[in-house]
Amino acid sequence: MIDIVGDEHDTGPPGRRRSTSTLLSTLRHDIPASVVVFLVAVPLSLGVAHAAGAPLLAGLISAVVGGLVASLFGGSALQVSGPSAALTVVLAETIATFGWAATCAITAAAGLVQILFGVSRFARAALAISPAIVHGLLAGIGLIIVLGQLHVVLGGAAQGSAIANVLALPGQIVGHHDQAALVGVVTVGVLLAWTRMPRSVRRVPGPLAAVAVATTLSVAAGMDLPRVDLPNGLPGLGFVPEAPSGSWVAITGAVLSIALIASLESLLSALAVDKLRDGPRTDLNRELIGQGLANIAAGSLGGFPVTGVVVRTMTNFEAGARTRMSAILHSAWILGCCLFLAGALRLIPLAALAGLLVYVGAKLVNVTSLREVRRHGDLPVYLATLTGAVAVNLLTGVAAGIAVSLALMLRRMLFSGIHIEPDGARTRVVIEGALTFLSVPRLTTVLAGVPERSEVTLELFVDYLDHAAFDCLRGWQRAYERTGGVVVVDEIGHPWFERGKAGVPTVRRGVASRVVPRWLAPWSEWQAEHLELPGQRGGSVPLCRGASEFQRRTAPLLRRTWDGLAHGQAPHTLFITCGDARIVPNLITTSGPGDLFTVRNIGNLVPPASADGDFSVGAAIEYAVGLLRVREVVVCGHSGCGAMKALLGDAPAGLTQLGGWLRHGEETVRRRGSEGPVLLDGARPGHEADQLALHNVVRQLENLRTYPVVEAALARGELRLTGMYFDVGKASVYLLDAAHRSFTSAASPVKS
Repeated sequence: MIDIVGDEHDTGPPGRRRSTSTLLSTLRHDIPASVVVFLVAVPLSLGVAHAAGAPLLAGLISAVVGGLVASLFGGSALQVSGPSAALTVVLAETIATFGWAATCAITAAAGLVQILFGVSRFARAALAISPAIVHGLLAGIGLIIVLGQLHVVLGGAAQGSAIANVLALPGQIVGHHDQAALVGVVTVGVLLAWTRMPRSVRRVPGPLAAVAVATTLSVAAGMDLPRVDLPNGLPGLGFVPEAPSGSWVAITGAVLSIALIASLESLLSALAVDKLRDGPRTDLNRELIGQGLANIAAGSLGGFPVTGVVVRTMTNFEAGARTRMSAILHSAWILGCCLFLAGALRLIPLAALAGLLVYVGAKLVNVTSLREVRRHGDLPVYLATLTGAVAVNLLTGVAAGIAVSLALMLRRMLFSGIHIEPDGARTRVVIEGALTFLSVPRLTTVLAGVPERSEVTLELFVDYLDHAAFDCLRGWQRAYERTGGVVVVDEIGHPWFERGKAGVPTVRRGVASRVVPRWLAPWSEWQAEHLELPGQRGGSVPLCRGASEFQRRTAPLLRRTWDGLAHGQAPHTLFITCGDARIVPNLITTSGPGDLFTVRNIGNLVPPASADGDFSVGAAIEYAVGLLRVREVVVCGHSGCGAMKALLGDAPAGLTQLGGWLRHGEETVRRRGSEGPVLLDGARPGHEADQLALHNVVRQLENLRTYPVVEAALARGELRLTGMYFDVGKASVYLLDAAHRSFTSAASPVKS
């Protein structure tokens, strides 16, 4: 059973028992939305059927069946299904080859294939197809529709192929244009102008307005034009699809083409509306089952193939639909239109439907999607798919797109990032990406350019290292070191070459040593392990080496961040902590440049506002809270704190400045004697200094409240105070739960 969340989101069929108030609440939104979708669907359904050469009634049958069956059994709450322009190309070819009755049987068979896709959980696998191929295929379909229907708009007839349409178009443009051409051009013109109309006018759907204007013009002018031909009354219920005859290869190709295109468009449509709405996501496999059932029904009743249609689905969402009842009701309105308004539909000129299809086809060539594809470097895949679809057929276009996609993948693997960087007296060889046998020729060329008898750092940022590349690196390292050179291997990520000298690749992660992420690297421990020569380990590490690493690696990544901070700061937190070198505030809070206004001192002490002799901490508090308007102040203590040990009597002798500063911690000692214990995860720490450190955090938070600027911000509700404790040995962060006098793990933080 599928739950309904609140009264706005629906992922199951409408047969569930719901309260009358909930039902009325959803219908208040669904009924108006269904009317809007109905007004969009009728002209589009007629136009799509006309473009494919199918009976016009077939488009309306599919609109009724798709909206009813697919909505009842599909996995999307707001998806609206019906005949789609994306299928006109393959349908036109199928009808021409097998005839209409056999095409209906092929449609039903495609529905069975879609059900198999859904049952076998094919939907998620289909999403692995490159978006460049999908958008290229849709653009190719749109271009084919535009090229064919332009001839109809201009008063002629579409040719047999897209290439023939292109060759004949110049003659069609300069040729004689009759009344049909005027109607078609008016339809396209109204559609283009409609997007610029006032919002109140655009409440009427553009397709309905365009067809209505063109129809009114043709009737008022008494034009003698071919118009929509619908039968009187209900269509005959004795229609039976015919089994197609001919090549089984061609029949199978037609079934798979319809099933794949219909499935892809339905999935894309469902995902598009999922990105815009809150609530449960579409059950994609169930959606394919619903689409398959709708196609079986449509084919059996003599209808056009059904898909989830992006235009109708987005219209449904934008009109305010809440549940699948909107799509079901839109089917009822279309059925009523066929029964009671057939006379009005028969007035629509076919040229107006052709103009509508030109506009819809052009919209399939989505410029926004093209920019997105180009941004990801997949423009060749898009163009190959589009060209193959237009020049040959849709399946050829998909095959061409897949082939180019694989070629690009191989090229990216072949041209891994392999280059040499000078590093003072050393040489740095940087290798990035996947390093495979395809990269070995370039790898050997680069390695041959390394100066002889030098100190070389081999930096590997590799996602994969195959046998051939491993042997190449190993052989070069051994040969280079035999000539007097020194090679230090520095691997970031998985240590593929960790035991390279021994000829043992580290393929499985379970046997690899853990690699510390270099968020703030290279710190001294990392440098001593990875950068220093064997004879120098254990010595001091100059800070300038870390600065050099930052300038090479980190600065390019964060330059834009710091550029945005160049003219001022707006931190969200004042972070007061100890000067202990083991505490790294940005690391333990996962924060970055511009986030923390940090104050560090011995013992993370906050002198009361009335204290004499030190103004540094007080000045920082006033500046952060009063001027920078931070939203939080954190006091962070830690285990093994030397200041807490000194307060307990273990102070180093002769440090007068330290003794003077630690007098601000005497209140913490007195608090520990008069108050009960502060717990850490429900227990008292084992060391006395750590027990005092917990009391110290609580005491400094109390001292913070003595500052007028802090008290005023707290009274306005603009500031909160947080106590934090870091257990160095466990690398664990704890947060203060003041109500329970305890610090709890940050993995399950307390509510403020």
